[in-house]
Amino acid sequence: MASVASAGEAIARIAYLSSDVVLTIQPGPSSDHDFSDPLRSYAARRRPGLIAKDGPEVLTLRHNVDPLLSAFEPLRSGKLLSVTAPSSVLLASIPHLYKLAQYPIVIHIAVGSDFSELSAVRQSGFIFLHSETIQEAQDVTISAHALAIKTGKGVIHFFDPANSAADDPISAEGRGLLQALLDPDANLSNRRKQDESVALYVDEGRRANITEASGEDGQLHGNSMTLVTGQPFENTSTKGGSSIGSSVRGSSADSRPTVTSATSVSSLNTRLVTSDDILDTINAIWSQIKLATGRSYHAFEYSGPSDAQSALFLFGSTGLFVDELREARPSDGFASLGLITVRLYRPWSGSKLAEAIPPSVSRIAVLEQVRRKTTKWGPVLLDVLTSLKIGPSTSSTPTIVGHQLGFIERATVRQALRGIFLNLNSQSPIQNLEVGNHEKPTTIPDGYSLEQPKVERAYTKILDQIFGERLFVANRLEAANAGISATLAANPEYGFGSLLARIDRRKRFVEEVQRASISNEFVTETPKAWLLKWAVSIGNRMQENLLAPEVISRLSNDGSKLASDLLISKSLFFNESKWIIGSDAWAYDLGNSGVHHVIASGANVNMLIIDSQPWSERAAADSVRRKKDIGLYAMNFGNAYVASTAVYGSYTQVLEAMIEADNFEGPSIILAYLPYNSEQDSPLTILQETKKAVDIGYWPLYRWNPANEEKGLPKFSLDSERVKKELEAFLRRDSHLTQLMNRHPKLSANLSESYGSEVRALQKRKAKDAYNTMLEGLYGAPLTILFASDNGNAENLAKRLGTRGKARGLKTVVLAMDDYPLEDLPSEEHIVMITSTAGQGEFPQNGRAFWNSVKENGELDLSLVKFAVFALGDSHYWPRKEDKIFYNKPGKDLDTRIAFLGGKHLTNIGLGDDQDPDNYQTGYSEWEPNLWQALGVDKVEGIMEEPPPITNEDIKIQSNFLRGTIAEGLKDTSTGAIAASDQQLTKFHGTYMQDDRDLRDERKAQGLEPAYAFMIRCRLNGGVATPSQWLQMDSISSSYGNETMKLTTRQTFQFHGVIKTKLKFAMRGINKALMTTIAACGDVNRNVMCSSLPTKSAFHRDVHNISSKISNHLLPSTTAYHEIWLKDDDDHKTQVAGDAIVDQEPLYGPTYLPRKFKITIAIPPHNDTDVYAHDIGLIAIKDSDGRLEGFNVLVGGGMGVTHNNKKTYPRTGSMMGYVDAEDVHIVCEKIMLVQRDNGDRKNRKHARLKYTIDDMGVNLFRSLVEELLGYKFEQPRPFEFSSNIDTFGWQKDELGMNHFLMFIENGRVEDTADFPMKTGLREIAKVHKGEFRLTPNQHLCLSGVANDDLPRIQAMLKKYKLNNLQFSGLRLSSSACVAFPTCGLAMAESERYLPELITKLENCLEENGLRQDSIVMRMTGCPNGCARPWLAEVAFVGKAYGAYNMYLGGGYHGQRLNKLYRSSIQEEEILDIMKLLLKRFATERHTGERFGDFVIRIGVIKPTTEGKTFHDNVAEEESDGE
Repeated sequence: MASVASAGEAIARIAYLSSDVVLTIQPGPSSDHDFSDPLRSYAARRRPGLIAKDGPEVLTLRHNVDPLLSAFEPLRSGKLLSVTAPSSVLLASIPHLYKLAQYPIVIHIAVGSDFSELSAVRQSGFIFLHSETIQEAQDVTISAHALAIKTGKGVIHFFDPANSAADDPISAEGRGLLQALLDPDANLSNRRKQDESVALYVDEGRRANITEASGEDGQLHGNSMTLVTGQPFENTSTKGGSSIGSSVRGSSADSRPTVTSATSVSSLNTRLVTSDDILDTINAIWSQIKLATGRSYHAFEYSGPSDAQSALFLFGSTGLFVDELREARPSDGFASLGLITVRLYRPWSGSKLAEAIPPSVSRIAVLEQVRRKTTKWGPVLLDVLTSLKIGPSTSSTPTIVGHQLGFIERATVRQALRGIFLNLNSQSPIQNLEVGNHEKPTTIPDGYSLEQPKVERAYTKILDQIFGERLFVANRLEAANAGISATLAANPEYGFGSLLARIDRRKRFVEEVQRASISNEFVTETPKAWLLKWAVSIGNRMQENLLAPEVISRLSNDGSKLASDLLISKSLFFNESKWIIGSDAWAYDLGNSGVHHVIASGANVNMLIIDSQPWSERAAADSVRRKKDIGLYAMNFGNAYVASTAVYGSYTQVLEAMIEADNFEGPSIILAYLPYNSEQDSPLTILQETKKAVDIGYWPLYRWNPANEEKGLPKFSLDSERVKKELEAFLRRDSHLTQLMNRHPKLSANLSESYGSEVRALQKRKAKDAYNTMLEGLYGAPLTILFASDNGNAENLAKRLGTRGKARGLKTVVLAMDDYPLEDLPSEEHIVMITSTAGQGEFPQNGRAFWNSVKENGELDLSLVKFAVFALGDSHYWPRKEDKIFYNKPGKDLDTRIAFLGGKHLTNIGLGDDQDPDNYQTGYSEWEPNLWQALGVDKVEGIMEEPPPITNEDIKIQSNFLRGTIAEGLKDTSTGAIAASDQQLTKFHGTYMQDDRDLRDERKAQGLEPAYAFMIRCRLNGGVATPSQWLQMDSISSSYGNETMKLTTRQTFQFHGVIKTKLKFAMRGINKALMTTIAACGDVNRNVMCSSLPTKSAFHRDVHNISSKISNHLLPSTTAYHEIWLKDDDDHKTQVAGDAIVDQEPLYGPTYLPRKFKITIAIPPHNDTDVYAHDIGLIAIKDSDGRLEGFNVLVGGGMGVTHNNKKTYPRTGSMMGYVDAEDVHIVCEKIMLVQRDNGDRKNRKHARLKYTIDDMGVNLFRSLVEELLGYKFEQPRPFEFSSNIDTFGWQKDELGMNHFLMFIENGRVEDTADFPMKTGLREIAKVHKGEFRLTPNQHLCLSGVANDDLPRIQAMLKKYKLNNLQFSGLRLSSSACVAFPTCGLAMAESERYLPELITKLENCLEENGLRQDSIVMRMTGCPNGCARPWLAEVAFVGKAYGAYNMYLGGGYHGQRLNKLYRSSIQEEEILDIMKLLLKRFATERHTGERFGDFVIRIGVIKPTTEGKTFHDNVAEEESDGE
């Protein structure tokens, strides 16, 4: 049997087994209590309970949000509920406790060193039980749950975890005893009674009561007692002749005499549950426990000599005293002391106490562990006195002496017992003698101390950044507040009072300054002049703050006493920005919290209220908890500035709101969203929760500024796309919604989509009914086809099957599984289900809800349904033997489940395998004919031949030189998307349509289309931008994108989150900066890359000019780009589409290239552009004067791969030879033309130049190029590469100019509370006179800084933390692609995860002395290779969410491909492997040996000699079998 190691674990286990719902209350955001880990473990494993067969619902709440309010909803639904909590929740919950006591709730309280809270709520109506050891905790928890069920009363079980910390583990109690005591089946009907009451603050009259049956003799019969709960109490007497069976409570819980079952029952009497009933019931429970285990329990426990003269009654932690009394020597005076402890604290039974005390006891010391006394006599002392001193005879009652128990160390317990004994037996004992220290020693840690959660410091850091010395936070935790507790000082009432006092203090300070300005007490006259200037400026905030530092400086130099006196309050020279900071706990009672007082006062006070409730938990936060919307509350006052912000939603909006709040004359409320469950939540988790809440309208971003009305501006500014219905209603009342829609009519549709207004089930029904209506009147058998698809293959297959079915006379319906109303399934005649495989054998997103419903619904009768299933998967996707179950798992599971529910197979399941010669089509071509045969339509004649599927080549040739219907699609406001064919064409224009994958699930659940947005990629030759271009890019990202910029691995800018309505404006903004996006993507030559090379400016200029020349030479010639994106609405000089225009593409032709085409230039010895990884790689060669002479030409490099498809592979470029610089653009053209005419246009996975060269051979390819050139390549010139990473820090070139290469992790330029990077670079761009060079490793070089400008630039870099290069060599050498949430191809995280992974490896690097060593590590979310992972020494390529293929052995110089080492591994295994390899590398490497070379030398991995051998000799072979 399993062992239990702590009291918290024992309680958590029993509570889990005995409840429908468990509320676990955190003591603090960064700390867990003793119950947390076990409950999390049970919930994660979905362990079954005794009450909840599938396991109870476990909800985590915070202690400061009135958490016991959440108990009412499940209790009123008839559910059994338990709570695990620290004792701090009790006092705040007093208003609810008296009502909760009338429900069968069990609250397990972990007490610290003070039992005050328990004694304070002892009269709340709850039953109180106490345990001391682990074994007692387990048994008393069982008792508590049984008692709650049997009496219908609430039970509080309290214990001190420290008391049993040293106990040995115990055996977990078996389910048999629990089953017998809880008797869940017998109590099921009672538990499920519904309570219609909804009042929280009004007593609805509910009382726990019992019904007793009386016989014809008029006597009550105990075995016929029936517990009735959930009803207001009424005395009732029901006449009748029925016979009542055994009670719900059972005879074991009743001590009354039993009668035979033949007794005739004539009436039922209902009465309240009494203390005697409770005492009888708990004694019966303990009798049953004793019978089963041999352990006995009583209301009061006595231990010690049976003839003791003195006894110690201890209310508190008993462990130290029990140990000391057990070990006492006969010579110790207290050795004969008896010890009395309470097991049943309430209801208190004086008679049971008297029975427990031996008659010989004449003196009792009552020792109470109650620190916060509110009366002279302790509550337990009064209980004992009342029990023993009141009665018919008090002559023989013992002397009772009260003591207060303070903090006692183990070493002083003996001394404490001796003192208690001496005082007790003295002639005049001292009452209320304190034993131990009243104050807690600093060596004893608090269970929970008030502190600001670390994650919430994001907002306070922003306040510090904006206001600096001007910031005054009235309730700052670390402030010194004499005589005020930290809890009190942190609340808004105290903060508001403090601010009012501060305002008054400044008024007096201004008067002091005015007097000082005419005083003669200064050493010099200088301070007087500055003080006078400052005094005159009062009322002009900006002027006050400008003068304040100067005044302080002059006073500091004066040295007089008056100057020193003024400097004591020097912060008052600033016109302070005054703030009170709090949490959403203030939203539960605005009056008591002080929020109302601040708003109603009209005072110029700012409040920052941080709401940390995750949106995904909103269902758990039931409505009756009455959390107020402080924003709406304040807006209704009309005098307050209100902003709803989210730092992970819009950093810029947070800045704007805080600045506007500071400028507003009156109260300001900033609602700041920061959703998290605990301090351990990652920034990625918080970001995803924020995005969901903002996108769906749960947390709209807005600003409400009443001061704007006087300026003729709208008071309301919406900074997100959607609002929730409550806010919308307010705006309608205020008539500002209409104004907003007039100003922004395109937002109208979004604003009308109120939060929660989408009804998914109704949409499903309408869609299905529309199909049925459309098919009415058609002949043929019905066929419903459902699909679940992630990448479109299953969807396309389903639609094609539907078309073919119609051609055979069938009435076909094609729907996504999640769009299908499940209630129709039993009535289907024929149904076909097609599903692909996602993640680790999971259903695709648009089929998960359907599958979960089918899986969990055991009542579906599908006996009349005939079905067929086709599954798409990859038998090599999960290569390890134990993972083979994931191959086509969704389809197999669905087939098995439908058959189990009674469905009949039309044909056997079909399995499509990407490893087959024609991928999934091989299996499908065998399965489909069997389906038609089963349906009897296999021999239909006259079926027309299907047109071939439309390919990218068809789209290009029909596009009229890249026009398509893009212009029309941009005007369509009914959707955020564009047509599928246009999505292919817009790539040529430099933009991809994407959707936010963080929001897919929630938007799907709300019945909304995906959050479509566009990525825009600029074309930036060689990665060089001017400062003005940088500023324009910064502005575009803030105005039209997601407020960030991505510096890509192709040396250009990339913007994400640009919605369709802003797309054209963003394109125009880019062109306004003399930049373009044409051919940044698509089947054309893309951005030409060039080494950043800061140390050789003249040589870089030569090479950069060549990169521009090549780029411009190979640009497409179509005018479609200008027509669609740049012309004004009234520009009729050019006609879009039609045949009126016939463009020419002299280089590309109407179908352009078979696939993308990439060119890069590297300047030895730095291969920072990964010259081997591109279709054309140019290696710059210097002449004798150090200027550019020509290039060695590489061809056929490429990174794109498909997982487990060995026909695809990465390849390094092959050497063609040398060409002169003036000819290189023509050479690039001819290479591209050979690829244009010979590349594979049928299979895009085989269309890159690398496959063309491998198919025809390097020599033949070279000869074709030379034939077009008219001359041959020269022999390649010698060169050498030494690295392919960036050289960070300051460097000086041969012209004396300075260059600073800064680290931009994974190329993401953004502002955060800790690092205002974007702001810093913007400010630098305003003064910089040189260039911004984007590096191919996603970093940034501030180039061309003159010596005169160097100090200023260095100061700005330091101010904005951009000069920080103190990172590990591994981090500095890392790179990642975007991946989630925007990339539609991503299978796993990349940019957002790689920094976390490196952080987890850096301790290992430190331990092994490798912190400064450069190891090239790259990560991508899919195998397309945007971050060029196949050349890294260590690479991780996403396989599924959280799972990666690991590759080792790439060349440090970028010259050698790596090879698969492990497939589909997750973080734990990654860390284990890396830590072992790093340790070996530190101890076994040769001098100067690089990591990639090392793992090959020691035999960990085989070298990859060329692309065609990439899949050979891998460390983890992928088996051929299923």
